[in-house]
Amino acid sequence: MTQIQTHRLVQLIVNGKAGRMAASESRDELEASIKAIYPEANTTFTTEGMDVNKLVREAIQRGSTLIIAGGGDGTVNAVASAVAGTDTILGVLPLGTLNHFSKDLGIPMELKAAIGNLGSGRAIAVDVGEVNGHIFVNNSGLGLYPTIVRLREERQARGESKWIAAGVAAARALRHYQRLTLQVTASGKKLLRKTSIVFLGNNEYTMEGLNMGTRTQLDAGLLCLYITGETSSLKLIGLTLSALMGKLQKNRDYDKILADEVWIRSRQSILNVSIDGEVIRLASPLHYRIRPKALWVLVPDEER
Repeated sequence: MTQIQTHRLVQLIVNGKAGRMAASESRDELEASIKAIYPEANTTFTTEGMDVNKLVREAIQRGSTLIIAGGGDGTVNAVASAVAGTDTILGVLPLGTLNHFSKDLGIPMELKAAIGNLGSGRAIAVDVGEVNGHIFVNNSGLGLYPTIVRLREERQARGESKWIAAGVAAARALRHYQRLTLQVTASGKKLLRKTSIVFLGNNEYTMEGLNMGTRTQLDAGLLCLYITGETSSLKLIGLTLSALMGKLQKNRDYDKILADEVWIRSRQSILNVSIDGEVIRLASPLHYRIRPKALWVLVPDEER
């Protein structure tokens, strides 16, 4: 790839609802910092209902070779979905709550350092996952997790903080969850499961100990599937505790499969599916696949 400093046309797309961008002074300061690196950069602060995918496509048509996503994993997903499969590079400013994608790539969480990475970083190619044509950079899930996300969003819409809403949503979901009857085909294996948790990661996640929920590699060309058996609420809590204590491998209440393609068929014609923390409805069967090294992204230059 060309050196980052040769980028002339740069598009910055920022989640207008991101907490740190609420004040106009913060927006002006961010825009000035980006223009100090890329004087011709264009900045858009998104509003409710704005089509980020369309914004990215239009920027690419204008000749932008670097698209910067400012926000959380949802914003990164929206930009990456349009950038994946092109030579355009994704830059990331982690302005969200969790910022899983940024952390797994070693992108600084401190805003000033993350901005600096946009000028000094190097571009690498990483994998993306896909389900029925929808991209995910982190993970996708069925069962409990989409239910928790939906309930959390309902409570947030009523004014609760994200963490309180998430806690209440998780408790409600565990009390009233329904199991899915699924047929899963992956790596030559066929599984028939009644399950409440299906998790597919873009590359392999650490599922044990203090680093649980992180990835050390994003270019192995594999999806990582975790699926539980028919478990009670108590056993689901036990799975979580086993992971935290580093004893998940001894727990037989789940299956783990690495594959480049996964098919999931359900008795239900429509399923709630989480994609990087957002919930959409997709028709069964679900066809998951990995797209190896389909996304160029800026990461810190280790030689500097």
